[in-house]
Amino acid sequence: MVRALNKLTDAACRAASSAGLLSDGGGLYLSVKVSGSKSWSFVWRDGSRRREMGLGSYPAVRLSRARGLAGEIRTAVAEGRDPIAERKQEEELTFGECSTRFLSMMEGQWRNDKHRAQWRMTLEVYAAKIANRKISEVTTADVLSVLTPIWGAKPETASRLRGRIERVLDFAKAQGWRSGENPALWRGHLKNVLPARQRLSRGHHAAMPYGELPLFMKELRTHEALAARALEFLILTAARSGEVLGAKWEEIDFDAALWIVPAYRMKAGREHRVPLPAKAVRILADLHEVRSSSFVFPGQRIGRRRADEKRGQGRAETNRLVARRSTSARPGDSIIGAVSDCDRPLSSMSMEMLLRRMKKNHCTVHGFRSSFRDWVGDETHFPRDVAEQALAHAVGDATERAYRRADALEKRRQLMQEWERWCEGELKEVVELN
Repeated sequence: MVRALNKLTDAACRAASSAGLLSDGGGLYLSVKVSGSKSWSFVWRDGSRRREMGLGSYPAVRLSRARGLAGEIRTAVAEGRDPIAERKQEEELTFGECSTRFLSMMEGQWRNDKHRAQWRMTLEVYAAKIANRKISEVTTADVLSVLTPIWGAKPETASRLRGRIERVLDFAKAQGWRSGENPALWRGHLKNVLPARQRLSRGHHAAMPYGELPLFMKELRTHEALAARALEFLILTAARSGEVLGAKWEEIDFDAALWIVPAYRMKAGREHRVPLPAKAVRILADLHEVRSSSFVFPGQRIGRRRADEKRGQGRAETNRLVARRSTSARPGDSIIGAVSDCDRPLSSMSMEMLLRRMKKNHCTVHGFRSSFRDWVGDETHFPRDVAEQALAHAVGDATERAYRRADALEKRRQLMQEWERWCEGELKEVVELN
């Protein structure tokens, strides 16, 4: 009996949301995963053996194109040829080559250069052992050879590496370069071989006790580096380092004393409005006077050969800048050697290295968010929701968030003003919410 062909429509393919297989007839299927991703595959029988060949992801491969590819495969099978073997002969990629193609296609989903670099580094460095392995031949043993040496010593890195290898292999299957189960799959597969990774195995970020902050802030303002101003701004706003270093002038509203971080730069993927206390505004105003980059805290375009020379010149230029500034400015408020002629952000390690130079080895940059949260809980009567919103944390369950769409901006403005006073050493008593 001849099987019906062309069962699907473009509308049905677009609307498909439930996990499973949709048949177009004649061996062509649209696979819908739980995540919502879709891909084409062609299935046929070779004697008693079931064969499957990936034809690409949807909607990159449209319905009409998938039908054309399916027709070519049916012809090959009818003539006794092996379409999978023929495709391998045409283009047999290695794992490394496949990783490169995957990264090139997926880069748009990452919010910043740091994430892109982490993906590339993880796959290129830790998975180097299987880089030259044919993508169709990567096995569970290959995956374990990469993961086992670091599974116990670097559990966080190993877990991310496993997930990224799984993504690359899924990509290869969707492109038709391999078939069968994914050897990097955790549930029902590697979970039975590797021990479960303990949660929070890295521990919490070390935080400075909030009682030490007034003295620390005074010391911080004696440092003239741009990293010191970035760290001061980070502490005053209780923001994440990536949000601060990626800040651009277009996000700053001086009139409203507001910093609007776009959704694509936020961890939760939602726009975050940050009320700026007076000291934070002063930092921005000083930087704005000498800006030459779209970034608030720009990096430097200095080659290794000229680094030492520039370091000495930078100190002299710093003194000239300070001399030109208003005599009313207090130490640390002026921006020294702040803006370079490039258009990239300050290094992600700049603030951590500053802490090390200041011999503050008992704390981390991210830990200042914990210092802020501990202060709110111990020394103020501000509601928990206000503190959590100041940290850009999700408050309540999905239903509650659906109904509560305001962000308590004015309450948070009052909170950040009181936080600034604490950091300045002006507060000693418990703070009340007006």
